[in-house]
Amino acid sequence: MSNDVNKLVQEVFLDLASALETGQLGEKIKVGLTHDGSEHGTSVMLEAAQIAKNKGLFDVVLIGSKLDTDIELVEANGEKEIQSKLEELLDSNYIQGCVTLHYSFPIGVATVGKVVTPALGKPMYIATTTGTASSVRNEAMVLNAISGIIAAKADGIENPTIGILNVDGASSVKRALDQLNENGYNINFASSKRADGGAVMRGNDLLMGSVDVMVCDALTGNILMKMFSSFNTGGSYEALGYGYGPGIGEGYERNICIVSRASGSAVIAGALEYAASLAKGNLANVTKTEYDKANKAKLKDVRESLQPKVISTDAEEVNAPAKETVTGEISGVDVLDLDDAVLALWKADIYAESGAGCTGPVVMVNEAKLEKAIAVLKEAGYQ
Repeated sequence: MSNDVNKLVQEVFLDLASALETGQLGEKIKVGLTHDGSEHGTSVMLEAAQIAKNKGLFDVVLIGSKLDTDIELVEANGEKEIQSKLEELLDSNYIQGCVTLHYSFPIGVATVGKVVTPALGKPMYIATTTGTASSVRNEAMVLNAISGIIAAKADGIENPTIGILNVDGASSVKRALDQLNENGYNINFASSKRADGGAVMRGNDLLMGSVDVMVCDALTGNILMKMFSSFNTGGSYEALGYGYGPGIGEGYERNICIVSRASGSAVIAGALEYAASLAKGNLANVTKTEYDKANKAKLKDVRESLQPKVISTDAEEVNAPAKETVTGEISGVDVLDLDDAVLALWKADIYAESGAGCTGPVVMVNEAKLEKAIAVLKEAGYQ
């Protein structure tokens, strides 16, 4: 068999493999990669593009300054021109996704990263890692949960498990997501691998990959991405994972995934695969579908309930009841609400103190009044 025939047979099999991946015989998904600006030089970007291209499941289109390469290149110079070009290629559907080192997402859009957890090598989505879903922290974390579900579903996970990292606001976010769930937006809550379980996750759960989607604020998520990606390289080189992920938000349709200037070739290649998978899963359609369902489940009301409360300057003075031994712990109250929760119990003639347990902030009351105190706090909206 001649070399030309061999080449033709190889191309046919690649097309068939592509058809199985994309559902489009003869049409591979194309993913752009802006190759300028890495701290490790252009060679790392080219190596990543070659790793991805060699798998033959999608095509890579380089975007940026002129290079000597056999990979398709769309020339553009300077950050503004490169951003404009990648948007043009996406909006014309010449490429179906793009990986870039920097992109200015609008407020309301934040990225969902994807890491490899060290205990079992299990992938986990970090929602979110860059961008701003909302300027109100707890509202942002609720939207981050929806974004995490969207990313996981578009990436092929039919019913992803969700957990909320034990950071400030976690309890309020869990209550808000419970409300969405009760209103008809299905959320598949996971349980912590720690003995006391629950959907609020500990540091151990990060390492074990206890959930498909870990919900947190974007700043915490950004730190987690850096730790997961570069913990074994001393921090200067991101060697593991799939990057900081796609920008997701209601009404946002572009499949733009972020990597760091410190990302190495393996992470950039992983980000290209992540972008291609999201294109295959039709990220924009999944976003619309999930937000339609969330809005039907009264997402607007849930968001409004998370807005900062107006503090009255005419608040009545509340005196503490007679002091009692307090050994009963009530968890699930946000640290920012802790003092107000104590005052609510004082007002109900229940002596209480604030404290901190191994799972976070707690309200402490007398064991005999624990059940009544929990009822008061639930009625007041603190639990």
